[in-house]
Amino acid sequence: MTAPNRGVVVAVRGSVVDVRFDDRLPPIYSLLRTGEEGQIAIEELSQLDAHRVRGIALTPTQGLSRGMPVEDTGGPLRVPVGKSILSRMFDVFGNPIDRQPAPLDVEMRAIHQEPPALNRRSTKSEIFETGIKVIDVLMPLENGGKAGLFGGAGVGKTVLLTEMIHNMIGHRDGVSIFCGIGERCREGQELYHDMKEAGVLPNMVMMYGQMNEPPGARFRVGHAALTMAEYFRDDEHRDVLLLIDNIFRFIQAGSEVSGLMGQMPSRLGYQPTMSTELSGLEERIANTDAGAITSIQAVYVPADDFTDPAAVHTFSHLSASIVLSRQRASEGLYPAIDPLQSSSKMATQAIVGERHYLLAQEIRRTLAQYADLKDIIAMLGLEQLSPGDRDVVARARRLERFLTQPFFATEQFSGIKGKLVSLKDALDGCERILHDEFKDFPESALYMIGTIDEAKGKDKAHES
Repeated sequence: MTAPNRGVVVAVRGSVVDVRFDDRLPPIYSLLRTGEEGQIAIEELSQLDAHRVRGIALTPTQGLSRGMPVEDTGGPLRVPVGKSILSRMFDVFGNPIDRQPAPLDVEMRAIHQEPPALNRRSTKSEIFETGIKVIDVLMPLENGGKAGLFGGAGVGKTVLLTEMIHNMIGHRDGVSIFCGIGERCREGQELYHDMKEAGVLPNMVMMYGQMNEPPGARFRVGHAALTMAEYFRDDEHRDVLLLIDNIFRFIQAGSEVSGLMGQMPSRLGYQPTMSTELSGLEERIANTDAGAITSIQAVYVPADDFTDPAAVHTFSHLSASIVLSRQRASEGLYPAIDPLQSSSKMATQAIVGERHYLLAQEIRRTLAQYADLKDIIAMLGLEQLSPGDRDVVARARRLERFLTQPFFATEQFSGIKGKLVSLKDALDGCERILHDEFKDFPESALYMIGTIDEAKGKDKAHES
C-alpha cells in the first residue's frame, strides 16, 4: 500500500484553496481533505506548477489557514450506490440528511463517469405519458429522453415538476431520483413529506445541494445524483426517472466556480466552459440496452429572456421543451404552458400516429390564428371579425380552457381535486371542441376539468 500523499495549504481566497505537494501531484478531480478531522473537502481543478494545485472547496472554509496539512484521498468524490439508498435523502457527499443512520451494504462510486458509448445506446422512440393534457397532446415526452420546463421566477416550474412526480411514480415500476441544485430547503422538506404521505418514497432517492452551500457543492450535486441513476440503470436494469430542479443553478454554480478560479468570463458573464460542462452532465442521461434514464429538468430563465446563453445551451440537449408563460399565468390558465413556443421532437406522425399528429397540428393552427386576431379584437372588438374568424376565436378560447387542469400538488390551495387524464381522453376532448360540439356551452364549463364529459355536469350544475 502506498503511503498517503500529504501537502500543505499555501493560499486561501474564499472557496479557492492552493495546496503544495512535495512528493507527487494528485490527478485533476482528486478530493483533498483538510481542517479538523478532515471536515473541509476540496476538489482539485487545476495544476499550477510541478508542486502546486488549485481546488475549490465543497464545504465552508471557516478556520482554514496557510500551513495546515492536507491529505489526498486518492480518488475523486464518491457517493453510495445500492438498493439500501432508496427512500433516503443525501447531500453531495452521500451523507444522509434525513436524520436516519447511514445506509448499510452500499458501494462507493466516483461521481465522474463517462457517458455510455454510442453502440450501447437504444434507438427506439416511445411516448412517456404524464397524465397532463396539454403536455401529452401537444408536446409528448420521450421515454428515456430529456424534457425541460422553461420559465422565469414564479410561473410554476416546481409545481409542474411536483405534479409529474406524483403522476408518474405511482404508475411506474422504476426508480425516481430527485436532484435539487441550489433550490430552497423548504421545497426539499415539503417534497419529502408529500412523497412520504403518498406512499411512493420506497422507490425514490433525493439528493440536495442547497442555496446556502458553497458553489463547489452545488456544481457537483448533479453528477452525484447521476451516478446513483446510472447504478439503477446499469446494475439493476431498471428504468429511472431523474428530476432536476434547477439546471440553471448548475450553470450558475459553474459560473461562480469559474470566476473564483480566475477564468475570464465570456458573453453575459457566463463561464467560457459552459457548453462543455453542461454536455458532461446531459450526455450521461441516456437510453441504453440495460434501461432508460428519463429526465425532466426545470430551467430558470433569467428575466424571461429565452436568448440568454444558459437557456440556449440547455435547449440544444432536450427532446422536449415546455415553455411556461407569465401572460398565461396572469390569465389564470394553469398549467401556464405556452403551446406555441413549446415543442417536442416526438410530435411526428411516425411516432404518435396520424390522428394524434393531425389533431395537434389543428390545435396549434387554431391557437396561432387566435393569437394573430388578438390585436384586432383589442382595437375593434369581437363584433368586427368575420363569422369564420369568430368561430376560430370561440374554438381557441374553449381549447385554452380545456387544456387547463387541476393539480394534485395544488389541491390544498385551490380546493379543487387533482385530475389525471389519459391521452385518449385528452385527444377526444380536443377533437370534440374542434368539431364545435361545445359551442353552446359557456367557456367556464371547460375550465379546470379533467375529461371533456365533466363539462356537461359542470354546465348542468350552473343551470340548476
